[in-house]
Amino acid sequence: MKKTGSLLLSLTLLGTVLAACGGNSDNNGNSQASPSGSPSSSGSASPSAGGDAAKPDTSKKVELVWYLLGDASSESAKVNAEFNKLLEKDLNTTVKFNFTTWNDWQTKYNLLLASGEKIDMLFASTWADYYKFANQGAFLPLDDLLPKYAPETWNKVPQQDWTEATVKGKIYAVPATYPEYTPDGLVYREDWRQELNLPEIKDLDTLEAYLDGVKKAKPDVTPINGKAWNEAYTLFKSYSGYEQIGGDSGVVVAKSYDAPRDIVAYPFTDEFEAWVKRMKTWADKGFWTSDSLASQKEAGDAIKVGTGAVYWRNAPGAGGYITDMEKNKPDIKMGYFPFTRFHNYAMPTLSVNNAMAIPKSAPNPERTLMVLDKLRNDPKYYDLLTYGIEGTHYSIADDGKSIVKPPKGMEGKKDFKGYDIASWGWRIESMSREKQAAGWTGFDALLAEFKAESKPNIFSPVLLDYAPVKSQQAAVNQVFEQYGKPLMMGLVKDPDKSLATFRDQLKKAGVDKIVDYIKTEASKYYDEKGIQ
Repeated sequence: MKKTGSLLLSLTLLGTVLAACGGNSDNNGNSQASPSGSPSSSGSASPSAGGDAAKPDTSKKVELVWYLLGDASSESAKVNAEFNKLLEKDLNTTVKFNFTTWNDWQTKYNLLLASGEKIDMLFASTWADYYKFANQGAFLPLDDLLPKYAPETWNKVPQQDWTEATVKGKIYAVPATYPEYTPDGLVYREDWRQELNLPEIKDLDTLEAYLDGVKKAKPDVTPINGKAWNEAYTLFKSYSGYEQIGGDSGVVVAKSYDAPRDIVAYPFTDEFEAWVKRMKTWADKGFWTSDSLASQKEAGDAIKVGTGAVYWRNAPGAGGYITDMEKNKPDIKMGYFPFTRFHNYAMPTLSVNNAMAIPKSAPNPERTLMVLDKLRNDPKYYDLLTYGIEGTHYSIADDGKSIVKPPKGMEGKKDFKGYDIASWGWRIESMSREKQAAGWTGFDALLAEFKAESKPNIFSPVLLDYAPVKSQQAAVNQVFEQYGKPLMMGLVKDPDKSLATFRDQLKKAGVDKIVDYIKTEASKYYDEKGIQ
């Protein structure tokens, strides 16, 4: 998803909500074996694999119906008309684009798939229940169609991406080829670090030294000033090496990437006991306020007015925040510490976080794949539908690669109308003309760091519905809110007594049944994938 500007914040919140909704999805049932006729692990395959090498027949004119998430641009009709001119010439085809709008989009999306409406293609995503719908047979399997009707896409998409799109041995979506890394981390006042001669932030000890140094030198500053829960919680999980598993699993985690089957309730670990004691010292030192859990203030806003120093952001979100600060508060210099540096690995989001799928009721699956193949691989098509009309909505920058909005000659003109739609489903990294992280100059080096230490995401595909432990899950969540959060923030008088109470209440709420359920279901997935 796009994670820039104001849209970043709304979509980050949306992604959080949808991650919770993802708990209603079934396990994806992926098969470890490559789909029949799929490309090799090197990402290449014979163009004729699984189909006739002859050019497909396009003598019959076809109008396709595609559905995208979100709202149409005010300029969509103009762009779509130009797009269809190209398609008519090349493929004797036109596309009618429909949009769900953002108002109650999930209900509309579900109805589209349930109604059997004649739709040729629509956006698909893990956060829009891709695995659940694929398991239910809502999408058309594409294994036999892709080699013939989308050969270039078939050859270029990495094998790992096809694997992530595979459900019970069949491919049901074409994932965007746009690796995204969204690890948690902290933006911080780098100018204050330099001013106070504090150590570079490299680990938990140097982070603590930074927070302590700022607080002592600037008594009127609260280092994490506002809602500090995200900062403390994501820091704990990342530092401990714990990985969330099973969607909305609450206090249940896999203990490490290398031991995904070692699934525990982390409040009962030694690491958690040591953590809550350390957080008590942080809270007592004033690293956040005593009313932090009730605060509605964003810690990032406090940085802007000089009363805060640290703010939780994922990596692209950090880019958006830092570029905004560079523009509006150029006297403040920010730094960023990604939590991946605790254990030196990064996992990309699943490729099917953004994808395009064909409903089983689609009347023209062959032609729609031909259009998608054009869109993903021909710059004329890609630039037009993604960025709009050159000279009207954008112009090519002097580097010959990136784009400028508004286009040259339209700067400052009130009659300029921009073009922007949710084009996530067909994004290709090599064809993109806009940089991730709002164009933050520091993101290129960070992205290279993530890619160099990248490991496949083996946790996000484990999606559970929790129906057998629904009552226990509700009870555990209530206990966590009442006892767990204050304890993890150090906002208790005696961490030892509070920890004992928290653990006792979790046992009474049925946390062991949740752990057993997640272990059983995760093992089924890992058995199918051959993950030990």
